[in-house]
Amino acid sequence: MKSDHVIVIGAGIVGAASAIWLRRAGFEVTLLDKGTPGMGASYGNGCILASASVVPVTGPGLLSKSPAYLADPNFPLFLRWSYLPKLVPWLVKYMSHANEADTRRISRGLSTIVGDSLEQHQALTSGTSAAKWVQESSYSFAYTDKAAFDADSFGWQLRKEAGFVPEVIEGRAVREAEPILSPNVGLLAVLKNHGFILNPGSYVQDLVKVLEELGGTFRQAEVKDFELSGGQVTAVDTSKGRIHCDKVVVSSGVWSKPLMQKLGLHVPLEAERGYHIVFKEPSQRPRNPMMLAAGKFVATAMDQGLRCAGIVEFGGLTEKRSKAPLKLLHKKVAEFFPELTYDSHEEWLGYRPAPTDSLPLVGELSSSGVYAAFGHHHIGLTGGPKTGRLVAEMIAGNHSNHDMTPFAPSRFAARK
Repeated sequence: MKSDHVIVIGAGIVGAASAIWLRRAGFEVTLLDKGTPGMGASYGNGCILASASVVPVTGPGLLSKSPAYLADPNFPLFLRWSYLPKLVPWLVKYMSHANEADTRRISRGLSTIVGDSLEQHQALTSGTSAAKWVQESSYSFAYTDKAAFDADSFGWQLRKEAGFVPEVIEGRAVREAEPILSPNVGLLAVLKNHGFILNPGSYVQDLVKVLEELGGTFRQAEVKDFELSGGQVTAVDTSKGRIHCDKVVVSSGVWSKPLMQKLGLHVPLEAERGYHIVFKEPSQRPRNPMMLAAGKFVATAMDQGLRCAGIVEFGGLTEKRSKAPLKLLHKKVAEFFPELTYDSHEEWLGYRPAPTDSLPLVGELSSSGVYAAFGHHHIGLTGGPKTGRLVAEMIAGNHSNHDMTPFAPSRFAARK
């Protein structure tokens, strides 16, 4: 057993996975979080293990289309205009990637992190109490018709290059496959070998229990600063005192940015405000998770009911929910699932960590012993176990077969 002590900051899916793989590699591991494990962005996602999520938001043509998107009350993109002055520097860098060459480069990077998601979740949980939350399924993309599907051909080309080719279902067969759908949905593009998590919050909490069963430690504390000696991390200062260590993994989502600043790395990262609605005791459920392409939201039958998620809003970390995004999501759900009834519903707002280049930061900051594992944007749940495994391999000194250059924190080192 290795004697090195590794502190993992952030008990979401990425942090929990990192901690478990580190503990399995023989390290002493302490997992820290200022709140309850799994209750940040890991709680509020669409539950889908979306291995085919290799198409970044910043596709070709986004720059010219964005003004119309923002002006359209039926498009799921919102902006708190008072936040725009602060957002502009990030937005300029973000939109600079809205071209074909960068989109293809980003897509290849995303494929490394998410392409084998189901297998990675199964490897993480095999033989543990957390395995019950991981479900195998298909993943369907619902379109109004063949023309709408064809209009998305660039995205499907990227998915094909990553190894994902759909089975296309049209006409009456769509309702036979998914009776919950409106007759206005005329085509399903179905991907096999995907999966979903029955309850992401409970899943992560069970992963933390698995860590403790392996001999790791979870402590509820907020990290305030790092102690370094000769450029090497030796301890972290927390709200409950100093904890000495040999290595640190920072996996605390949007809250990783200020921690990186303490180490001299200025990460261009914004909080993308994501919403979901859980419909309790629904009269209908989709047979498999699906992306409603025209509505830009996902729908998954999970243990709490039917979860619909996918609205995007930029407006910082204020906890106040905006009415318009939730109103639109309710409207879109009614359009696509016209016969759905339910007993009650629960609304949620959370914060996705969005770097300007849509790729997570995974790797060591110089030779400090501090490793980044955050910035997963829309793919945190999907890519969490793979990221945790890669970070553990780095710390253990094992060489990965993957090119980790696209994720190197140093790509932002010279930027402010």
